[in-house]
Order: sequence, then structure tokens, then C-alpha cells
Amino acid sequence: MNFFNKFFSKKKKISNQQLTEQNSLTDDSLKKSIPKEIPKKIFKESIIEDKSFDVKDKTVDDKLDQALSNSDNIFTNKTKKESLNKGLKISNQSFFNKISKAILGKSKVDDEVLDELEEILISSDVGVKTTIKIIDRIEGRVAKEKYVNADELDMILKEEIISMISDDEENIDDFIINKNNIPHVILIVGVNGAGKTTSIGKMANYYKSLGLKVVIGAADTFRAAAIEQLEVWADRVKVDLIKQEMGSDPASVAFDTLESAIKKNADVVLIDTAGRLHNKVNLMNELSKIKRVLKKKVFDAPNEVILVIDGSTGQNAFEQAKQFTKVTEITSLIVTKLDGTAKGGVVLGISDQFKIPIKFIGVGEKIEDLQIFDKKEFVDSFFKKS
Repeated sequence: MNFFNKFFSKKKKISNQQLTEQNSLTDDSLKKSIPKEIPKKIFKESIIEDKSFDVKDKTVDDKLDQALSNSDNIFTNKTKKESLNKGLKISNQSFFNKISKAILGKSKVDDEVLDELEEILISSDVGVKTTIKIIDRIEGRVAKEKYVNADELDMILKEEIISMISDDEENIDDFIINKNNIPHVILIVGVNGAGKTTSIGKMANYYKSLGLKVVIGAADTFRAAAIEQLEVWADRVKVDLIKQEMGSDPASVAFDTLESAIKKNADVVLIDTAGRLHNKVNLMNELSKIKRVLKKKVFDAPNEVILVIDGSTGQNAFEQAKQFTKVTEITSLIVTKLDGTAKGGVVLGISDQFKIPIKFIGVGEKIEDLQIFDKKEFVDSFFKKS
């Protein structure tokens, strides 16, 4: 079951054509759109009273019906897959073409094929430890099943890779926004240049498209550019941004953001943080202070700490994940810039080695190209034949 289904209810079945997104960043196209057939129970009173609905004294059903009738640019499951396939095209061609050459003319999976497969996985930045685990599992299956031909290798490899990706089922509490425990506070961390600010803007649009009221906090006060970029995104998505002057105390901005979100009956709070790793002690102290001041306002805040990493950096992404997991607890990941690299295998290695679920992946520059991560869809796209 993917995240989108679990977002609303473990038991609620939702159709494939639900996910709404926008196709550009222009003000005209960023209209409010709400997925079809969303369970009406998620629309708490504070959401229904959002001015964007422009409805007074109507029932919840009436307001929801009006919102649905005004929605457009529905981001269908088909469109999502097309975007994913396009975004992973470079990784797919590099990976799949190498595998095709490795098994060309082979009638069975032997030691030579496995050796070549090992090299392919490592060169795709899956990582040595994860690669060894995958090869060991395939060797075990080959030995057990006695005979495995080359045509079956794709299927076996896909199954083993899927089983290695950390499943959000194990961390389901990190992926659910409890409507009875809002605002839901998300702290976003990551090094400068990883796509953190852009991801926050796209996340704001995503949550808003679900009918949730979003507030952004610009707590990366060490870079004027970070505040300016968030201002642009907040204006485009039409959500509130809380900021202070450059150089202000990040914890103070975080506190003001949460305080404002509570007053505005917001549902989701996205707080940007400084992306520095050169001084781990200061970074750890800063993040700890932000958490302490948030807890003064809401005892269980932050509800999530999401690490944004640049997938195009390959093994450097491993190092980023390693360093941040040392200084703070990370509940989930966003892996960005997968459309511009042949190193998409880094997603597999990071998920396996750190046992942290991946929440979003970035597969392009468009606003809909920040997608909820579905491990089966990801691996299917990775192995997609042209």
C-alpha cells in the first residue's frame, strides 16, 4: 500500500485517479485543486472555513462538492507514471542496458553473470554493502531453485531490490497527519544545494492540494537567498510564510511560525533549517534548540524530521545521510534531482543502509515532479524496457 492511501486511512480504498498536482509554477495554474473521492472526514472545520472556498453557511458535503467541481489539472496515476519514467530515464537506460549486455547470449545465471551484475549495481551507486546483500540473495535463490535462466534474472532482481527498500509500513506513524493532533510540524534539514528550498515549496503545494492549510517557516536565517526563495514559493503556492531578518535566531523563527500556525488553524507547518555540515556541533545545537522551543508550544513537535539529499551526487548522498543521522533523528527522506543522473541506484542503497523510509522523490523541475515514493513503482520504472 503506498503512502497516499495510508495518508488518509489504512482501511480506506482510494481510486487510482486521485492525486492532484499542478503543471506549472504560474499563478494562473496554481489554482486550488483537491483529489477526487478524498474521504470527507479529513476536512476538519478549520479547513472548510478556508477563505479560498468562498462558501458560507453550507454543509461539509456542499463545500467539498464545490471544491471538487472547481478542481482542475488532475494529476492521474498514468501521468504520475509517465513523469516517473521520464525522470528516471537516464538511470534506467544506463542500468538496464548494462544488464542486457551482461546476460546477452546467456542461457542461465552463472558466476560470470553475477560478477557482472555486481559491477553494474556498484557503478549505479547502489553501494557496496547493499550490492553484496543483493548478490548473496540471488546466489541463494539460484542454488535453491537449481536452474534460473537469464530471462528470469530481471524478475528475481526486482523482487530482491524491492524487499531491501525500507518500507514505510514499519514507520507508518511518520507518514500520517493525524487530524486530531494538528498542526503537524515538519522540520526539513539538508545541505545547501540539495534542493531543500524547492522541495519545501513543492511540499506546500502538495499538502495544499489535499485541502490542508499550510504555513512555512524560513528558519534558515544564515542565507538571504533561502528566505527569498521561500518567499517566491509561498507567493506562488499562496500559503503564509513566517520570516525574520537575516541572521535572526532560527529557533525564534520556528517558534513564531508554530505560534502563527496555531492562530491560523493551520494543518501543516513546514520549517526550513540551515544546511551546514562544516561544524556538526553547532548544527546539532541549533537543531536541538529548535526542537526545544517547538515543544514549548506543542509537546510532540516536530512530528517529522525530513532529510533532503541530492540523488545526483551518488556516494556523497550517502555521506550526507550519514552525517545528518549522527546529529539528529531523521524520520524520512526526500531524494531530489534523480532526473539528471544515471545514479538512481543511490535510492536503493540509502534506504537499505540507513533503514529510513523515503517519503518523496524529485524526478524533474515541474511542481508535479516531486512525487510520493512508491518502491514498487520506482523499481518498475528502473527496469522499464524501452
